[in-house]
Amino acid sequence: MKMKFPDFDYENDLWQKGYRLIAGLDEVGRGSIAGPLVTAAVVFPCGIKTDDCVDLRKGKLKCVNDSKKLSEKKRKEGEMWIKENALAWSIGMASVSEIDKYGLQPALYSAFRRAVMEVNRKLKYRVDYLLIDSLYIPYIRGYPVGCKSSKKSKKQTAIKKGDGKSFSIAASSIIAKVHRDEYMKKISGCRFLKVYGWKKNKGYGTREHKQAIIIHGKSKHHRNTFLKTFMKER
Repeated sequence: MKMKFPDFDYENDLWQKGYRLIAGLDEVGRGSIAGPLVTAAVVFPCGIKTDDCVDLRKGKLKCVNDSKKLSEKKRKEGEMWIKENALAWSIGMASVSEIDKYGLQPALYSAFRRAVMEVNRKLKYRVDYLLIDSLYIPYIRGYPVGCKSSKKSKKQTAIKKGDGKSFSIAASSIIAKVHRDEYMKKISGCRFLKVYGWKKNKGYGTREHKQAIIIHGKSKHHRNTFLKTFMKER
């Protein structure tokens, strides 16, 4: 079965309506038991067509897709292509302490807001519209989600499984995934943290990772709120 790639259909609809700067957003690390949440925003030039990325379709570089469907090598190839061809890209992070203090969902929203603020700073203009994988971002000034009681125009769309549909969201999933993986690899280089195997599991709750916590205890990079659930399941 031929793999279906994301395209610019969602972006094209918005460009035709007059929105020029459209950011795709996605997150990585929501289900991890260690390490930060990482979000990314990617903005492509207005009017770019899927055919403009033909090397990613017919050549060897089939590397812009839902990051979960790509090998590490393909993700890194995709990251390089995205950074060379996007108008702007950005990262937003929420720390472990923030996740423990405020909860996963509020921390995730904060990370998304930071990504939007950073991509606006890089562009030196405010992004016109947000396309987000599966959810809306509340309380983000200038980007209402739209409702019948509001006179403000909708400035966000949540797309279910958007990283497999929207090219901009797929690109943001790759940027976020590569950034977080590299971060987890870097901190796992500390000799006290090597036992958790983060170079391989990236902080997710594999059997080996959980066993290491039982033997060696937790580190400052583990999410206490997640570990409480894990310990109850033992």
